[in-house]
Amino acid sequence: MGGGRGEEPLGADETLHLRVDALRADETMQLRVPPPPEPPAPGGGRAERRRGARSAERERTATASGAGTAALGPLGSLLGPLGRVLGPLGRVLGPLGRLFAPLAPYARRIAPYARRLKPVYPRPGRTGWRRWIPSWRQWLGATLTSFGLLSAFLVTAYAMTDIPDNLNSYATQQDNVYFWSDGTPMARTGWVQRQAMPLKDIPPDVRWAVLAAENESFYSDPGISAKGITRAVFRTLGQGDTEGGSTITQQYVKNVYLTQNQTVSRKFTEAMIALKLDNKMSKDQILEGYLNTSWFGRGSYGIQRAAQAYYGKDVGKLNASEAAMLASLLKGAGLYDPTLNKANHARAVERWSWILDRMVKIGKLSPQERATYTKYPEPLKTNPLYNTGAQSDYLVELASQYAKKAAHLTDKQFDLGGYQIYTTFDRKREKALTDAVTKARKKARQDDPAAARNGHYGAASVTADGRILAVYGGPDHRKQGYNESNATTVPAGTAFTPFVYAAGLEHGVHTTRDGPATPVTPDSVYNGDDGVPVTTPEGPYWDRSGKKVTAHNDGGRSYGQITLREAMAKSVNTPFMQLGMDAGLDTVRQTAIDSGLLSSSMGPQVPALSLGNSTPSAIRMASGYATFAAGGTHTEPYSVRRITRNGSPVPLATPHPERAVGTKVAEEVTEALTDSFRTAHPEAAAGRAGVSGKAGTTEKDTAAWYVGTADSVSTAIVVYRIDLTRSLEPLPLKGLAGTSANSVPYALWSAATGLG
Repeated sequence: MGGGRGEEPLGADETLHLRVDALRADETMQLRVPPPPEPPAPGGGRAERRRGARSAERERTATASGAGTAALGPLGSLLGPLGRVLGPLGRVLGPLGRLFAPLAPYARRIAPYARRLKPVYPRPGRTGWRRWIPSWRQWLGATLTSFGLLSAFLVTAYAMTDIPDNLNSYATQQDNVYFWSDGTPMARTGWVQRQAMPLKDIPPDVRWAVLAAENESFYSDPGISAKGITRAVFRTLGQGDTEGGSTITQQYVKNVYLTQNQTVSRKFTEAMIALKLDNKMSKDQILEGYLNTSWFGRGSYGIQRAAQAYYGKDVGKLNASEAAMLASLLKGAGLYDPTLNKANHARAVERWSWILDRMVKIGKLSPQERATYTKYPEPLKTNPLYNTGAQSDYLVELASQYAKKAAHLTDKQFDLGGYQIYTTFDRKREKALTDAVTKARKKARQDDPAAARNGHYGAASVTADGRILAVYGGPDHRKQGYNESNATTVPAGTAFTPFVYAAGLEHGVHTTRDGPATPVTPDSVYNGDDGVPVTTPEGPYWDRSGKKVTAHNDGGRSYGQITLREAMAKSVNTPFMQLGMDAGLDTVRQTAIDSGLLSSSMGPQVPALSLGNSTPSAIRMASGYATFAAGGTHTEPYSVRRITRNGSPVPLATPHPERAVGTKVAEEVTEALTDSFRTAHPEAAAGRAGVSGKAGTTEKDTAAWYVGTADSVSTAIVVYRIDLTRSLEPLPLKGLAGTSANSVPYALWSAATGLG
């Protein structure tokens, strides 16, 4: 090759050639093989043997790599063009390399350690089984890797776990409780016994008794117990049974979000939700939810129902000893309810004492107070919570219907429970009314079993301001859902005449079709004879069959010319039938509706309307008479005065009084009814003021009424016969209601009002 010193330079047009001298015949091409490594000294240590083995391995690798590079030499000329093609790509990726360049020193430092962790099997320098055992570095690397992977898995699972939006409806369902007007419990409805209580209404002793028994570190833990979860999983997988091991947060999650299935997957989900819930809710909120959803046995959920089921009192009245007994039930009511058997009693006493001691240990009960609790607080033998019964079912039916309507609650909302319904029902009046009707039914069965078999007794008491104090709906709602106090099946008869009287006094009468109204007073005179034809301004009133309509009195008795007040006092029918025609049947109808009768119960607008062809219920008849006692203002009858849900008030639409007739008219009607009561029952009226009333009979003897007012409370009683297996058509009484001298409706009325 020309390029040595002293040679002339190449011209521009000359080509550069690679000059290779020919090999001489005596020269041989040789392959150099490096000498083998020297064996370690016999006295070398374990570390030297490892280093020697690694050095030999690196040399073998380097030799193979060099040989491979030499072998690829002829390919260099072929790969050159490829390098020129990939050049631009390298320039593009260059910035990415510069981005990771700062990490290169750290990578170089870590590389030797990483190479050491790389397993080489069988391990050099070892003999026998030790050749296959990882080094401590490898064990450490595997442990750290596993911990990292587990941490990443848990973080991912936590991030992907959401707190369910829908609560377990059964776990949060509550019962509805009904109260008498004096505030005492009357009945309970619902699938479960549960009433949620705000934490502020649960005494501290009760809270800490539960925490001491279940989770004393509740206010400091993160919502889960790793030790407890591990123990629970081990026992579930290894021994086939279950172990709780849960914090109160986990138990609350299980109660309201999950099922009671004891599986590892459910336990894991429970823990994830508990962690998240602990970050989202305060500890007090979680504790409140737990205390209101836990099962305590005896069909009761929540601490409030448990207190009532075992001690017959509200949770706010429990002491620390009673609270410890209830807290013991959380471990399993079937094992710790002391009333079930002797073994349960022994377990319950032991755990009760242990819980009290724990309360002392954690500083929530003084030793002095603990010393006072030496006797086990025996619970009641049976659950005293009120259930619906024979007669109270009718009261619950009325109250629930009114509550949903007045509070604008859907059936679904109401059925979820948690409502406290404070009714208007008076317990003493209800008992007096029920006892009186029960006695009358029994006597009727003895005197005439055939007639009594289809006998019905509707009764209701309503105050002047609309409160329903008592009703009699039937012998047993579970056997007869038909409510006799609220049925609109039988005619009111002559008990309807006070509304005709009020219409005439309020609006006057028309003697000519288009003429002005003529005023009517209690002293206005009408014909009281039996069989008097009913007239209109144009003449006699003819029915559709072409016959004149005539009015009749009870027993066909005639009274001659008689004032309206006297006709009311003596129950003379014919004047009121004509008065209804003179005042206008549409006016009579509207006056009755304004006074409290339902428009749907009003009878045909014919002359018989004035003598009670309408079919109001006992409740509505009592409400109508209460309008007169209230000075002419009517208030819709109602059975619920207040509603709360878990202690919070529920808005309730309260009826307001509305003017039905003038005050003067109401007073005049009341005076006429007072005369009627005194005339028919002079002995009872003697020395008793403020009592008025009137009997009611029907043309075909299908119903007998007595409606009256005493002490501003109007009571309506109706006796009738209906065969419910066939139809709702009234049957003749056949003596079931007694006689005018010995009237069953009046006897029941006087017993209900305290006059009997």
